[in-house]
Amino acid sequence: MQARAAAFAREQVMPAVAEWERDGRYPRAAVAGSGLTGLFCPVDAGGAGLSYPEGMAVFEELGRGDAALAFSLSMHNAVAAAVAGHPELAARWARPLVAGEALGGFSLTEPHAGSDAAAITTRAEPDGSGWRVTGRKAWVSLAGEADVFLVVCKTSDEPGHRDVAVVAVERSAPGVSFSTLYRKACADFLPIGEMELDAAPAALLAPPGAGMRAALGAIDVARCDIAAISAGLHAEALDVAVAYAGERQAFGRPLLDLQAIQFSLADVATDLEASRLLYRRAAERLGTADGPVAVAHAKRFCPDAALRAAIACSETLGAYGWLLDHPLARMIALAKMLQVVDGTAEIQRLVIGRSLASSRSPRD
Repeated sequence: MQARAAAFAREQVMPAVAEWERDGRYPRAAVAGSGLTGLFCPVDAGGAGLSYPEGMAVFEELGRGDAALAFSLSMHNAVAAAVAGHPELAARWARPLVAGEALGGFSLTEPHAGSDAAAITTRAEPDGSGWRVTGRKAWVSLAGEADVFLVVCKTSDEPGHRDVAVVAVERSAPGVSFSTLYRKACADFLPIGEMELDAAPAALLAPPGAGMRAALGAIDVARCDIAAISAGLHAEALDVAVAYAGERQAFGRPLLDLQAIQFSLADVATDLEASRLLYRRAAERLGTADGPVAVAHAKRFCPDAALRAAIACSETLGAYGWLLDHPLARMIALAKMLQVVDGTAEIQRLVIGRSLASSRSPRD
């Protein structure tokens, strides 16, 4: 699967991403044909049945191709895995999602509730035969493009998160609309925007009381995906810079022979080694008590390191690094995206800091 992801990134994503960007068109056909749409789903459902460490190796390769497309596959795979584990939803959606014939999106954030997930107000209520959900969601991945969305919502007026549930909503259901698609610094082919829900019919995935735990578990996997995607972008930026510096002559010798260039790229290479160690360690701990903190370390470090790498590698190219003829200007924008999706660095510091505080031995 890692080799398949590498080939997909090199042969289908890199040559086509500029066209996708010009057209503002999400590449459904390419995604469906990638064979990467059921990574964590069981084999008996048609999936690859990968472990988390195996899956993260796939996402590093996808990050080399294009971080925005890799992010969309991260969200889709999270939805596909959740649906495949739910008997009622799996009967309708598991195989189409695994095959890439249908796409999955995830929706937690609201215009007034970003990092403060417990502040959501979207409300689901039972209607006798199922549930109806009403509210407004923001930063919805694959907005208007995915076929089924997992929506995190409240089920009462009780403050806090004890009544939070996760429901599945179909794009074509009555009461579902997409009011706004965001314009972004890059990757406008990837639709991210707002979803309006007006008594839309929904199926219950995680019941009240279990919804926040389920949502945070899925987000931990997604954060680890982002760390791995960041490492892929980081590695590709380094390869571009090394190749350029090895060919470009200055002062009678290749740029790569200059100590200043070597030192700059050496720091980039060290950060890449650290990123890989962090995301691989986090992947091994997903689902354990240590998982959230291990993921927080990886999600805090890896996108920051990728942004530093993209900037340093761009500077290696001099003025050419600013041109869209080279991929580094785009990588800088994508690295900024990776810093904020699925939880900012500040939220990761909060997770890490709370862990440090809780581990402090009480004094007599």
